[in-house]
Amino acid sequence: MSTAFGSINTNVGSLYALNSLGNTNQNINSLQQQLATGLSINSPASNPAGYTIAQGFTTQINGSNQGISNANQGITMLETATGAIGQQTNILQNMRTIAVQSANGTNTTADLNSMQSTIAQLTAQVSTIAQQTQFNGINLLDGSFAGAQFQVGANQGQVITASVGNMSSTNLGMYQTSASGTVYGSGGSTVPYDFAVSSGGAFTSGNLTVFGSQGSGTVTVTSTGESAASIAASTNQVASETGVNAQAYTSVNMAVTGGTISFRLGNGTASGQTNAVTINANVTGSSASGLSSLVQAINNNNATTGISASVNTNNQLVLTDVAGNNISITQFSGTGSLAASGGGNNFVFSSGSTGNTSGTIQGIVNFQAPGAFTVSGANNIGLASGSALTSLNSVNVTTQYGANQAISIMSYAIQQLNNQNTQLGAVQQRVASALSNQQTTSVNDQAAQSVIQDANIPQVSTQLTQAQILQQAGVGALMSSTQTQQAYLKLIP
Repeated sequence: MSTAFGSINTNVGSLYALNSLGNTNQNINSLQQQLATGLSINSPASNPAGYTIAQGFTTQINGSNQGISNANQGITMLETATGAIGQQTNILQNMRTIAVQSANGTNTTADLNSMQSTIAQLTAQVSTIAQQTQFNGINLLDGSFAGAQFQVGANQGQVITASVGNMSSTNLGMYQTSASGTVYGSGGSTVPYDFAVSSGGAFTSGNLTVFGSQGSGTVTVTSTGESAASIAASTNQVASETGVNAQAYTSVNMAVTGGTISFRLGNGTASGQTNAVTINANVTGSSASGLSSLVQAINNNNATTGISASVNTNNQLVLTDVAGNNISITQFSGTGSLAASGGGNNFVFSSGSTGNTSGTIQGIVNFQAPGAFTVSGANNIGLASGSALTSLNSVNVTTQYGANQAISIMSYAIQQLNNQNTQLGAVQQRVASALSNQQTTSVNDQAAQSVIQDANIPQVSTQLTQAQILQQAGVGALMSSTQTQQAYLKLIP
């Protein structure tokens, strides 16, 4: 717009020039601020919608970066736990080696006592590691570290949970079944395994159902005289389904009266004897020397029967089949006798009117697993239905039986430690994967935020140069616009 007449009161051209110069100066200030901060959005007024979006990205980026830090701390904590469990595993490997060494018959009593002392010290160290392993003051292996959540993401619920059981010696070992006492007699302190003894068979035919950590499986007891070894073999065939293994062991203590003794010794049952040999001996007394001819006769045929004989501290004859096969006796005769006794299940072999000339001694099936389990129908073979933990603290390698038991206990304890470390390793992989994902997410979020918020420096520089030229032109126009008013003054007389 322009005026139709000359005026010195209102200089419209100057006003236009001044207004344009003000806009140019405002634009220059904005462009200079962008160059100074590197941001195209310096306040909500710069770009209200863009400001809101940029702030949302800022929130996400800050959360992701903290999640990355959290994940790194979580990995360090997990590595602390797995490292400590690895040390416990090394100790148990050493303990198992000592148990294998102590099971050898070349050790003296002093040797065995020394090994037991070492076992006790190492067992204590396993518990010490469990009690003292910490991360930032948090106990990791004493059972209190349960359900811990690692916040590995920027938002609520983006967590990974980790737990560690109690790794002390009292919680490590082998879960196993025990005799229920219905058809079993006590084997005594020297031979701790129980036994069943009868004229035919003491088991009950039927199915056993094993419920373990991996699932369930069925084992069939085919006959009353089936051997513990056969039942254990059937159990081990379904171990992949249940996670429960079985071992069989047959051992019985027998009181011997002096005299001539003759019988057929073998496996199977009294009515279906296998691997039978004839044993003839003259027992001169209830002592190791008095029983020596009987012990030697039995051991001379060990390659055929798998049955070994020894004399315990109570001067009893101990018959053992370490594989859990039945020990069957038939055609007993002579002036002496054998009496298998314990827990009220007495059974006498003699040629007298009150004795038996044949009978079957069945072993015990010991179900074993690294975790708790149950066996439905276990009473069919004289076992309790539930399992109980035999811990590292119960290990005693001063006897051959104890050493063999220790080997199993430590093997399962090592398996427990390995299972725990496997679980922690899987959690660590998840945390590491989350860490990698958060790092990628954070980079992408920053790239997206940059597109919205960061200034395009070459473009801003070009615009600033243009604005500065306009500023100079505006100043020139403002100066020119005042010259017309000054020319009007010359018209005044």
